Amino acid sequence: MTADTTTAFITRCGAHTVHWLDDGRQRLGLVPGFGGSAAAWLLHPQAGAAPRQPEVPFHLWRPWFGDPDPFSVASLPLVPWSNRISGGGFEQDGVFHPLAPNRAGEACPIHGEGWLRAWDVVTHDERQIELRLASRRFMGSPYDYIATQRYQLLPDGIEQTLSVTHRGESSLPYGLGQHPWLLRTPGTRVQARVSGVWLSHPDRLPLAHAAVPPDWDLSAGIEAHGSLIDNAFTGWDGTARIEWPESGWALTVEDTTPTGDGCLLLFRPEHGPSFCLEPVSHPIDAVHLPGRPGLRHLAQGQSMTQRLRWRFHRIG
Repeated sequence: MTADTTTAFITRCGAHTVHWLDDGRQRLGLVPGFGGSAAAWLLHPQAGAAPRQPEVPFHLWRPWFGDPDPFSVASLPLVPWSNRISGGGFEQDGVFHPLAPNRAGEACPIHGEGWLRAWDVVTHDERQIELRLASRRFMGSPYDYIATQRYQLLPDGIEQTLSVTHRGESSLPYGLGQHPWLLRTPGTRVQARVSGVWLSHPDRLPLAHAAVPPDWDLSAGIEAHGSLIDNAFTGWDGTARIEWPESGWALTVEDTTPTGDGCLLLFRPEHGPSFCLEPVSHPIDAVHLPGRPGLRHLAQGQSMTQRLRWRFHRIG
């Protein structure tokens, strides 16, 4: 079924069109024209609320209400790199490639380009959608690529696939990731097996790789509330879990295409109703780290893919 035949699954939010997937248990909205981002992912009341809770929709990702800030969406795609790049750009094969800052208030370009672009809808029905972005030297960057996103509803979650194919004549370093915002209730907890962390300067750029501090021990599980964390954890085994005990729901994510470096970013702000758990292929500013961990140097026609499976579960 093409996008032209799915008017029942298309709505408007402000100036933007939302394309919905819905299987009667869960509902996922995508905004192709606004960064190829997600607008919402929620469970219908009939999905089964915890016995002590009223039957109301439960949002697995923070819902978007049409705010013009691209960072206000439920989740945004990270392509052709994740997080910040310092130094005004990077060198590849003896050539310096400048990159301009792309977000107000940020000294460094952040999270690539995909979240700033309008994506095309390739296919769309009630259970899946595929989006496509053709980008060539956006804002003067050296990147020339085709990216695709595919979302498919599973019986207990979603499969989320992000791919990129390099079109330029000279090879370049690529990275991929996803940037979901998760609501945090007072009891929200996060757990993921990791072995190290990149400590950072005040500007959020990496300072040194270290053992995980005891109060950041994701392997044992930590609270989603607390002091600021905006760091890349390494040695990630590709699975993570978020629990909302007040609602009786938990969410797990599995990266089924690990790069071998295993990197998970956690953004836990000191205040606010949400936090971020970002499965990514590489740490912050990896292009300037020794060995460029997690980045893939793609020649013309070469591709890389990230495939995530998100599954919701009842707890308690």
